[in-house]
Amino acid sequence: MAKLTNSGVFLKNGRRITRDAEIDRESARKNTIAYGILTEHNTSGDDNALKIKFDALASHDITYVGIIQTARASGLESFPVPYVLTNCHNSLCAVGGTINEDDHMFGLSAAKKYGGIYVPAHQAVIHSFMREMMSGCGKMILGSDSHTRYGALGTLAIGEGGPELVKQILGKTYDISRPEVICVYLTGAPRPGVGPQDVALELIKAVFESGFVKNKILEFVGDGIASLPIEFRNGIDVMTTETTCLSSIWETDGATEKYFINHDRPEAYKKLSPGETAYYDGLVEIDLSKTECNIALPSHPSNVYTIRELCENADVILKEYGLLSKLGKDGKIHADQGVIAGCAGGIYDNLTAAADILADSAIGNDAFSLSAYPASQPVYLELIRNGFAAALLKAGVTLRTAFCGPCFGAGDVPANGGFSIRHTTRNFPNREGSKPGAGQNASVALMDARSIAATAANGGILTPATDLDIKYTKSDYRFDDSVYRNRVYNGFGNAKPDEPLVFGPNIRDWPEMEPLTDDLLMKVASVILDPVTTTDELIPSGETSSYRSNPEALSEFALSRKDPQYVPRAKAVRELNKNHDNPELAPVYETIKKAGYASPEKASIGSVIYAVKPGDGSAREQAASCQKVLGGIANISKEYATKRYRSNLINWGILPFTCDLDQSKLPFDTDTFIWVPGIKEAVREGKENIKAYVIENDRLNEFTLGLSALTSDEKTIILAGCLINYYKS
Repeated sequence: MAKLTNSGVFLKNGRRITRDAEIDRESARKNTIAYGILTEHNTSGDDNALKIKFDALASHDITYVGIIQTARASGLESFPVPYVLTNCHNSLCAVGGTINEDDHMFGLSAAKKYGGIYVPAHQAVIHSFMREMMSGCGKMILGSDSHTRYGALGTLAIGEGGPELVKQILGKTYDISRPEVICVYLTGAPRPGVGPQDVALELIKAVFESGFVKNKILEFVGDGIASLPIEFRNGIDVMTTETTCLSSIWETDGATEKYFINHDRPEAYKKLSPGETAYYDGLVEIDLSKTECNIALPSHPSNVYTIRELCENADVILKEYGLLSKLGKDGKIHADQGVIAGCAGGIYDNLTAAADILADSAIGNDAFSLSAYPASQPVYLELIRNGFAAALLKAGVTLRTAFCGPCFGAGDVPANGGFSIRHTTRNFPNREGSKPGAGQNASVALMDARSIAATAANGGILTPATDLDIKYTKSDYRFDDSVYRNRVYNGFGNAKPDEPLVFGPNIRDWPEMEPLTDDLLMKVASVILDPVTTTDELIPSGETSSYRSNPEALSEFALSRKDPQYVPRAKAVRELNKNHDNPELAPVYETIKKAGYASPEKASIGSVIYAVKPGDGSAREQAASCQKVLGGIANISKEYATKRYRSNLINWGILPFTCDLDQSKLPFDTDTFIWVPGIKEAVREGKENIKAYVIENDRLNEFTLGLSALTSDEKTIILAGCLINYYKS
């Protein structure tokens, strides 16, 4: 069980935690690994207000078209840093005709024209390629995917929405206040059968609900690190996204150095460790020797139980999650499907461990199935060379190529009522591809590859890998980059401006978006009272992502699995903004004028969403851009789940309001009009408390909206109406 200390601590010589030290806190803060890397990349000259420039960028085929289109509309000539375009999310062309492959051809043509790096479909998932080819100790990488994490390789990596990459492409900066740094102190060594997902789930369970590490940097230290192979560290590190931290970084050692030597990049290694006395804003302690095989039940990675605990209390716990049907007459829990995939699951060590467990077993010919996706072709190649691929295939495992689909509902969708155990990144609603609104329901639980393989060997009966006596093969991984040399297009530093961009019929430009007006009239298009709303609920992933390059077509899916009436309501508000003479507005304007406001007709009219805590999960900016395309002008929340979602709202000109009222006392509901006078001036002046008025029964009822501190650039973007307008002006 992870132990939390919610107060500052000093770390001496990288190994001893203490409350006191011979130097002051501010001096000791500068001795963290994170502080040094951030300072090296900060261009502001101000230690507290950072303006970061990154060493490399990464996007996949759900995000790069929109990013390049936005940058292109703003004067893009060439990519100033290595920009990797991978094709690991929409690799399948089963939905939307030629749409997916059309976008891939656009990406290749953009890499040629602007000097990018293009990784074709099925070659690597985005984060495997970045680990293998672009990471480096002391570097910073920005990716348009929330799981952009390469901290175990000494790289401070951050996942953000596409507009933040546009800023980097156009020579701008990533602007943040200096984040707090939390020490994650690891001791001991994991028992055989315990894997990286088990440790990651223990960490997520400990910190998620309280927001203990929200928007902070996790710095991994301690003598326990030496007990972890480098891929084990990578498997923990990529899951730190689910803690809601901003990023992560690990101290480096001989295992890190060996990784870079093996990947023919020895120059990428350097020793990273805290200074003699470092100060941290909080502490998480994990004894790896006490970590058990864990499972995260639907529908969040923080719903964690030990598998032992779940099996011993199956009737009570499964009932809570609506999974009692999975408790067989034998008193055992039966899974229907297993998947090992993506940046968290498809790494070499996980797949070799699964092969060891299944070496003398078979998954059987009943309903239970198991699929494995090596996360890159070099990994797949080595599995073939060493015989592990053969062992998996003989056991009945389906081996597939590098693809992120199972992580977001575009691959290996279980049957209705199915229970899928997965070593992937998330188990949010709909992440397995089911459609509850159409009566199709399935459930996903997160587990480590080792326990998934143990379950497969036991005919689908939930089994922790620690129950098995397995001799795990210690197979050194030999990286072979010939796959990439023979297939990846590397045009960095060799832009070809005369090269034409290749447009498929689905690739459309962004619609015109108007700047913020002096006053604002909002109409509530949806009220969501769930404790947390994920980006997948704001804009579903899966097959809808085929339309990601067509803003209007994609917006049709906004909130479709959470509030199917949102789109027609938002469209109706958009029509009101086009026609201020609409009879529906007459009594609204009359009420506003009675209260002393002279010209409410000049105000923009936009829709607004209320959600208690929106934006957990994916970095996809479509969660915001679809609202904007539909005429959205604001979100109101109690708090925002992640910085990246709030940034996405701002970059699309959507006001990120807060409202510190209990949800049972909200002064508005769906279809309520809200009048916000003087909003343009309030944004310009940086006001954090803004008077707003609910229009009800011919009266204006006042309440307060919060608008927490905006940077100078953020103010300008909102005033311009969106980032595209900001660059145009």
